[in-house]
Amino acid sequence: MIDATLTIRQANAAVAAMLGMAHPDELLGRALLEFAHPDHRDDWRYLQERLWTHKLPSFSLETCLVRPEGSSFWCRVTSVLFDDQGQELGYTTVEDIDDRKSLEIWHKRLYDAQETILHLVAHDVKTPIAHIQLLADLLRRELALPAGALPATGQYLALIQRACEDIHVLLKDLLYLGELDAARLQKERTDLGAFLEAQLVVHRLAAQEKGIALAVEVPPASVQANLNRAYFGRVVHNLVSNALKFTPAGGHVWVRVSEQAGRALPAVQDTGVGIAAEMQPAVFDKFTPAKRAGLYGDTTTGLGLFITQQIVRLHGGRIWLDSREGEGTTFFVELV
Repeated sequence: MIDATLTIRQANAAVAAMLGMAHPDELLGRALLEFAHPDHRDDWRYLQERLWTHKLPSFSLETCLVRPEGSSFWCRVTSVLFDDQGQELGYTTVEDIDDRKSLEIWHKRLYDAQETILHLVAHDVKTPIAHIQLLADLLRRELALPAGALPATGQYLALIQRACEDIHVLLKDLLYLGELDAARLQKERTDLGAFLEAQLVVHRLAAQEKGIALAVEVPPASVQANLNRAYFGRVVHNLVSNALKFTPAGGHVWVRVSEQAGRALPAVQDTGVGIAAEMQPAVFDKFTPAKRAGLYGDTTTGLGLFITQQIVRLHGGRIWLDSREGEGTTFFVELV
């Protein structure tokens, strides 16, 4: 039992042993902050605020405690607010999760190391790929000069250049993922309609070349959202590019903005080929098996929608889709 000052009013033998005490009475009258790890003292202040200031009936968190002899352990704390003879106390359980948390931290370090290696390799491979692409281009130009140049050789060089372009796109996406892992987004209040209009200038030209009608529909009143414009521009680019890749000539793509309960709801809808129902759950996966070539020969890395989802989440939002094969696809985004 703890009170509003986080003072221990009652303790059992289990929590005493967990904290390295011989008897529960040694804990009575002591503040929980005495046992808080220096890096996690704010966890207890947050619990104090949620229970006694905001009057939440219960609250849970994971934090780190330190025993008097200096060893530390991770625990899950759950506190339930209740009235005891006119005083509000927190009935609190402390669960030792040190083994599980240590495994999580180890896995996180392993993942970070793998990601670091992947991004270093991706960065270092960019230069030799660019050299191969340049040399292939130079060879194609030379072959075009002398009479009787072999057509097949030119085709092989074109394939080399195409492969280099595909690798370059993949490397760009991998390096972008590295930037997202380290991103701390600075956001600003933005008129979403005006932002989308500016972002779609280039896409209008691409739509015109493919014979696709691209329209923007925004309400008369301004719809505002907190955006990092550079990162959210990538969301717009990915969604509209995908719509244009999979919509046949004569089709339509709409970019719409609406607002509901104070949240901005941009959406991208197309009349394209749609996504098979069995593939839809995997479209946001990294290197998704749902990736496929576009109708105009465009290749994909399987990272575009994964990156899109990560950026939306970094904005505190969510993204989902509605699609039917042969009818089209709509991607919805919800933003604060």
